[in-house]
Amino acid sequence: MAAENFTGEDILTRWEGNPAIVIEDVPFRANTVFNGTPIVTENGIFLLLRVEGQQGFSFFALARSQDGLRFEIDDNPVMMPAKDGPFAKYESRGIEDPRATFIDGVCYVMYVAVGRWGSRIALAKTIDYVNYERIGLVSEPGNKDGVLFPRKINGLYVRLDRPIGLDRGSIWISYSPDLLNWGKSEIVMTPRHGYWDDYRIGASVPPIETEEGWLEIYHGVKMTSGGPIYRIGVVLLDLDKPSRVIKRGSMPILSPRTKYERIGDIPNVCFACGAVVDDNGNIKVYYGAADTSICVAESTMKQILSESFQE
Repeated sequence: MAAENFTGEDILTRWEGNPAIVIEDVPFRANTVFNGTPIVTENGIFLLLRVEGQQGFSFFALARSQDGLRFEIDDNPVMMPAKDGPFAKYESRGIEDPRATFIDGVCYVMYVAVGRWGSRIALAKTIDYVNYERIGLVSEPGNKDGVLFPRKINGLYVRLDRPIGLDRGSIWISYSPDLLNWGKSEIVMTPRHGYWDDYRIGASVPPIETEEGWLEIYHGVKMTSGGPIYRIGVVLLDLDKPSRVIKRGSMPILSPRTKYERIGDIPNVCFACGAVVDDNGNIKVYYGAADTSICVAESTMKQILSESFQE
């Protein structure tokens, strides 16, 4: 990764060139762009973007970069809501928030299918990052924020997700023998009363394997009289039993502070959507800002693991 200027008051420091992608960068008419998942390829870092069209529903476009900071977006969207077949009625109101994970060399994308009955987690895969093969709808309605672990654990595929219960969102874990049939679901962690994440939480970044455990970068929401505030935090999960929380950060690693994070379609939002770790342990986190742009912030794995969990 190229050396660049990053700045800020948080554990994650913002790239001075933020926002990295704004609507003016999109080569076709659209309303906004945000929540793009990074994909590391032989040709650089790609971002599979969520774009909201002027029609009001979301779809996916592809951006390409050599340095992970400066992107060019393909001329046409790469994945639109299904118009026919078994997915069509569940994607009638758009596809949202893709999350890419490589497992055994295959790039899988979990995304949210939105239809008249609510949101469901869906799964697709891609070889060239332009064409996507839908595999299945893998959750019941009322679920989103699905992320896959990058390898099997105890012989099973594993995912985190966020079903809604009692109007509160918590992070759950589920297991599958084939990526289609999921079960053995159990709660991992819940919102914390009185903290920055006391209203709703959800998985954001596919878990990153470290010697200390699975590092999950998640989003937390605090409800205020002026509306919700979305921040980014971290938790460590056990490598062999990822339903067990080893330790959870008491403070966020990134909070909305800048104009582009505070003003937009949804104000006061920092929403992580992917991360890239290089061979030196530097980590770039890609996040949506105010549901209006895509930004980049950086730290080191050492700093995150040593500073995030202080009381």
